[in-house]
Amino acid sequence: MRLGGGYLEKIVDLDPFVLPFDLILPGRDPNALLPHADLLSPDHVDFEGGNLLLSLHSFLLKIGGLTILIDTCVGEHKPRPRRADWNARTDTAYLAGLAAAGVRPEDVDIVMCTHLHADHVGWNTRLEGGRWVPTFPKARYLIGAAELAHWQAEEARAPGAANHGAYTDSVLPVIEAGLVERVEDGFSLGRGMAITGLAGHAPGQIGLDLDCGNGSHAHFCGDAFHSPVQVYHPDWSSRFCHDPALAAALRTRLLAEAAENDTLLLPAHLRNAFGMRIRRAGAGFRPALS
Repeated sequence: MRLGGGYLEKIVDLDPFVLPFDLILPGRDPNALLPHADLLSPDHVDFEGGNLLLSLHSFLLKIGGLTILIDTCVGEHKPRPRRADWNARTDTAYLAGLAAAGVRPEDVDIVMCTHLHADHVGWNTRLEGGRWVPTFPKARYLIGAAELAHWQAEEARAPGAANHGAYTDSVLPVIEAGLVERVEDGFSLGRGMAITGLAGHAPGQIGLDLDCGNGSHAHFCGDAFHSPVQVYHPDWSSRFCHDPALAAALRTRLLAEAAENDTLLLPAHLRNAFGMRIRRAGAGFRPALS
C-alpha cells in the first residue's frame, strides 16, 4: 500500500487470533452487531461461534529513507502458558515475511512499540545461545515513557507476574542493550511523522500520525481499536483495557476526528485490510475498510 510518499506492508505473525466474545468484550452481546453482519462477517466476528477474530501483525513502513516496524507481535520461544496459541512457538513465518518484503532484521531503523502488552513486543527479542537478544540490533526501540514506567513499576512489585512475563524476555533485553528511546506525545520521527499519546487501553499507549500530503493523514493507533466492532460501539472497551472509560472516550474522539478529516485509522489487529476510514452514520459512525 502506498502511504504518504512511502510503502506500507503487513507482516503477519498469527491470523486468525480467535477470542471468545465474552472474554474480550465481557457482557456484550454479539447479536447486537447483526445489523452490521455484512461488513463484520466472516472476517471480524464469528457469529455462530461467538468469537471475535483478530490479526496479530506488524506494520512495516518504508518512508523517508527509514524502515520502521510498528509492534512486533508474539514472537517465538516465549513462555506463555496461559495462552496455548502463544506458548513456546517455533518455526513461524514472521522473519520469512520480513525477508519477502526485502527486509533483514539489521535493516530495521526504528521499532515502535505502541504499548508493551505481550502480543505487541514478542519479536523485540529472539532466543540465541540461551539468551534473549534484540532481534533488530541496529534499531531504535521507541517506547512511551509513561508506558515503560508503568511496567517497570509492575515488574518491581511482582517480578515476572504481569503481562505474561513479557517485560523480562521482550523489553528488558533491549533496554540493557541500550536500544530503547523513551518518547512522549509530539516526538518527531522525521518530517511529517509525530508520536501521539493514546492512553486508555494501556497507561502510556502511543500512536503515530503520518502526514500524507494534501491535508490527509494516517494514524497508526495501536489498540485504541481492537476491531471494527468498536466503530459501531465505541463504548465497548475490552477486558484488557487499563482504563476502560478513558479508552472509550479516546475511541469516540478518534472517530469524530477521523470522520471530520478523512483520516485513515490503522489499528493493530484489523484482519484482511490495512485500515479504515470513518463515516458518520446518524448519531454514530461506520467504518470503510481499505
